[in-house]
Amino acid sequence: MIETIQADWIKSEAINLENCCNDNPLKILGPHFYEEQWVIRVWMPEADEVKINFKNNTYKAESINHKWLFEAILPENPNYNYEINISRGGITHTQHDPWSYREEWMGEVDRHLFAEGNHHHIWEKMGAHLIEEKNQKGVMFCIWAPNAKSISIIGDINSWDGRHHPMQKRLGGIWELFMPTMQEGDTYKYEIRTQQGHIYEKADPYGFLHEIRPQNGSIVSKLKNFNWNDSSWISNRDSSSQINKPISVYEMHLGSWLHESTDNKYLEDNGEPRDPVPAADLKPGTRLLTYPELTEKLIPYVKERGFTHIELMPISEHPFDGSWGYQVTGWYAPTSRFGTPNEFREFVNKCHEEGIGVILDWVPGHFPKDKHGLAFFDGCHLYEHGDSRIGEHKEWGTLIFNYSRNEVRNFLVANLVYWFEEFHIDGIRVDAVASMLYRDYLRPDGEWIPNENGGNENIEAVKFLQQANHVLFQHFPGALSIAEESTTWPMVTKPTDMGGLGFNLKWNMGWMHDMLDYFEIDPWFRQFHQNSVTFSITYNYTENFMLALSHDEVVHGKSHLLHKMPGDDWKKYANTRALLTYMWTHPGKKTIFMGMEFGQRQEWNVWDDLQWELLEFEPHKGIRNLIDDLNALYKNEPALWKNDFDPYGFQWIDCNDKSNSVISFMRRENDTNEWLVVVANFTPNTHGSYKVGVPVEGFYKEIFNSDGSRYGGSNKGNMGGKETINYNIHDYQNALELALPPLSVSIFKHQSKK
Repeated sequence: MIETIQADWIKSEAINLENCCNDNPLKILGPHFYEEQWVIRVWMPEADEVKINFKNNTYKAESINHKWLFEAILPENPNYNYEINISRGGITHTQHDPWSYREEWMGEVDRHLFAEGNHHHIWEKMGAHLIEEKNQKGVMFCIWAPNAKSISIIGDINSWDGRHHPMQKRLGGIWELFMPTMQEGDTYKYEIRTQQGHIYEKADPYGFLHEIRPQNGSIVSKLKNFNWNDSSWISNRDSSSQINKPISVYEMHLGSWLHESTDNKYLEDNGEPRDPVPAADLKPGTRLLTYPELTEKLIPYVKERGFTHIELMPISEHPFDGSWGYQVTGWYAPTSRFGTPNEFREFVNKCHEEGIGVILDWVPGHFPKDKHGLAFFDGCHLYEHGDSRIGEHKEWGTLIFNYSRNEVRNFLVANLVYWFEEFHIDGIRVDAVASMLYRDYLRPDGEWIPNENGGNENIEAVKFLQQANHVLFQHFPGALSIAEESTTWPMVTKPTDMGGLGFNLKWNMGWMHDMLDYFEIDPWFRQFHQNSVTFSITYNYTENFMLALSHDEVVHGKSHLLHKMPGDDWKKYANTRALLTYMWTHPGKKTIFMGMEFGQRQEWNVWDDLQWELLEFEPHKGIRNLIDDLNALYKNEPALWKNDFDPYGFQWIDCNDKSNSVISFMRRENDTNEWLVVVANFTPNTHGSYKVGVPVEGFYKEIFNSDGSRYGGSNKGNMGGKETINYNIHDYQNALELALPPLSVSIFKHQSKK
């Protein structure tokens, strides 16, 4: 009789379940062979009646040890082949028993690799996975929280009540539970009770989809359910080094590129309108574009401009638009603001169809303190350092990952692999690398801790970056890994086996600051600052550099690129054209921020979209034409990119004409030995017969002139090109006698015949 199965230990375990402090529910729940008979125990808070359906028979379950612990005797081992019939509050439903599925999800090998920080596909185990377990479809939940007292699944399925579905603790601080009652689209969180009795509701760190802000729950979502057609693109990408190719990047923020009216809703495939996601409170009546709309509008735009890559500011899920995406809470989920993960996959797929690579901003340097995020995850400093002198960026209000912990490094390194494997991205730009490398970054004395050698280097972060890049290129040899690193840290772009950080490109912040400082001053004073436009060549070959004019330079009162320039509008436009042309002819890969391609006037505002109305005016059309033609020229002239990181690729002709603020140089490539001559005049003064030495006599075609009428310039130039004259200058026997337009850059190419 069932009355004989009363026991104090069962009552004690049930009380622990009631109080949400039981880390081993399988000890009493599910089928058990106890006192020579098979008993099923079911935990059903606030249920009125529970019955067990097994082999066409129904067995009433009694609550003899606890009012919510229902028990029934069965004639044989039911395994998982039974159902539970529950009556609660006048509603009756039937379900499978979550605690009848007792096998471990994370095996010994998985746990071992994770514990040592080398499980490169850990997302295939952690998180919420739609699986079929013993012929029953459901969701397997798995989370790492070694310090928690108990963890429960909460969601609509249990009215967000943590008493209903406690998880099972496994070895290594892993918690698991198979939920046969849950399906794709269900929202959930983890209710974590700490050893001190505090309760936290946490989103899934490995969640593949999250609710649209301001909501922050995780959503069950499928993986591996998208049909890619970019295999040739991926094969070509990974068969050769990308840094030996032209790279011209359009950096952008998806949420502020273009908005749409809320009245014009996006229609689903079935014709139903999608609920609009408001763009901003400050811009009522507007909504964010969806991934499909961005696919339709953005990709053709970028292709028409001739960029080789789109770089997206962080699209990993984040709660606050004003963080620009840099305060991530969902590392494994593209933000739901714009649609579903598969819609983002289609965006990338379409980019590849159109010959455009996709780079994502990746943020392993810090994370926010939002209650639903990683901070103090299981009641302890799990993901972050416990000491704020190591574990917090006070000026940003964020926390720093504990790079010394294997499982934390695993979380991040696997995340890197995840974006490449699951979304086919082509590159990453790693944010704030300098803040990771130095323990005293933006910290006064007394607020940082030296490393074990007494230095300011963050040795753990260095090892993490090396591991991340090593693993990345191991899996994806054609990837781009770009460091936003603003210091003189050595060997940023050298391989890890040489002691480098392992990136293959580094943003040239020195060039950016020098150029903006130079162009912001009155042209008359530029003669005293010639070094600003020439100094970059002295260190150009110490790293593989990318020239970047990024979002950081057009916010917080800095003005947009056009309005940084001195003088009247004509000079502003001409200076902008000259700077961009010089950038495209200078060694290094290229990145500009959205809006620069047409001369945005107001500084970037994350709550607004770009000033597209400016394209009604010819000067702005001219700047966009300039970018179009520069990108076309850049890709067609290997001398502008092939030897970017080889001193052979660049040679000064004259960098010392300070009085005229004129520089001249050659770009070369070593396969065909073709070269280009570039002459820049950074003053509004026109020169009618300026002589520039060249190595070979003949005709030099003027293949580009930033002062052309198509770009909004005065259309002064050299009538298509110039023949050399016999004139000894700049250590050459031949020279070009050129007309140098005001505030311009001109490019010439030697021709065998005129």
